[in-house]
Amino acid sequence: MSEGEMSGGGHPSGQTGTRRQPTAPVDRDRLTRLLGDPGLAWLVDRVRRRMAREESLTGPVTLREPTAGQRAAVERLLGRGWRPTAPAAARSAPACAPGAGRALSVRLDAVDAVLRRSGVSPDGLAAAVTALTGPVPPLADVREREERAWRDAYAPLDELVRTRRPELADWAGRLRADGLVRRLARTPGSARSLLDGTAEALSRLPADPAVSLPAFAAGTFGNAHALDDGTPLATLVLSGARALTGFPDGGGAEWRREAWAAAGLLKDALSSTVLTLGLRGTPALDWSADEGEPAALTLRQLTRHPPRTAPAVVHVCENPAVLATAADTLGAACPPLVCLQGQPSAAALTLLRHLHAHGTTLRYHGDFDWGGLRIASALLRRVPWRPWRYTAADYRAAVAATPLASPLAGTPATAVWDPDLPAALTELGARIEEEMVLDDLLADLGGR
Repeated sequence: MSEGEMSGGGHPSGQTGTRRQPTAPVDRDRLTRLLGDPGLAWLVDRVRRRMAREESLTGPVTLREPTAGQRAAVERLLGRGWRPTAPAAARSAPACAPGAGRALSVRLDAVDAVLRRSGVSPDGLAAAVTALTGPVPPLADVREREERAWRDAYAPLDELVRTRRPELADWAGRLRADGLVRRLARTPGSARSLLDGTAEALSRLPADPAVSLPAFAAGTFGNAHALDDGTPLATLVLSGARALTGFPDGGGAEWRREAWAAAGLLKDALSSTVLTLGLRGTPALDWSADEGEPAALTLRQLTRHPPRTAPAVVHVCENPAVLATAADTLGAACPPLVCLQGQPSAAALTLLRHLHAHGTTLRYHGDFDWGGLRIASALLRRVPWRPWRYTAADYRAAVAATPLASPLAGTPATAVWDPDLPAALTELGARIEEEMVLDDLLADLGGR
């Protein structure tokens, strides 16, 4: 036997002992009295942490500001002849009474030697701690199992993307990478349950026809409040719904209401509206058209009393400035015009679907920028339309006529109705808002 082994510096001093089974029995009663003292809990915890990290059980461990009970427990473990190793700054100070403020430092080698010599744990410190507190799984194994559990937690989203919503692949990838699910759920099990619910909700969106948010939550989860603001489930479902509809970033109660409405989920039937000009089919619309005044229709009006007539063509714009200027310029002579006011609301979608179902051709124009293309794409996924001066050729002509256009910014988007349009935006790099081409749009509406 080597000198190191005789002094207790053999296996437990150089290894954690988590991979080796004891070769001699542990005296559990004595071990509990000796190392199981509550005043030594900190020491046992330090040893377990070293074992988990597969570090050697040698050298000192230090406890700052120990109690008198903790000092007394160490003294009983190592014997009366033991004296604490004081920090360098305290060595010249007078001896401190038990419970004084100086740090308490214990060498693990010494503890290992006591346990071996006394016969309490012939295999030393690692075997003693394992017998006292249970097996110590290596931290690397624990982390690997935890990461595997987290990967498995995302299985519902993987299944959703693979079988129902391939368009959510990018969103699901971002969700996996940004840590939001971990912050909301904390554990893999909770995350799996949360993502199960998220996938179930997104498989049913966008809702068509529109339905109240509480009714959707009750039908999907058996709880009308499951998607209330602030819940983890509402946070994830709204994030995925925005990815489906292309609804832009924002914040606040009004923004959330519109974001839900864009996915067909309504917090109420009055807050979702759409602007029209020159549209007929109800007494109120007929009066507005005769007066050349814009009309704001709520979802409640459109679901209860939709227009009774459908014109052959309805022009659709993105920005209220177009409709307001048309009312000022053309008045009662303006042909039917609908304004989305940005993202298509539930009211706008309900009106446009109604018109399309009754034979109306929809002609759409929006801003020439990446956000405008996303809005147009979101609308096209919900209701068919044809471009109204909204092609690559129209964009090039608008840029040529607008020398002071602001630079294009943001993340590129696609344009199914004209695949050449994104390339033209990238090439010319200019942002053309609808207000910059008002004269052309008004000329079309005026029949010139």
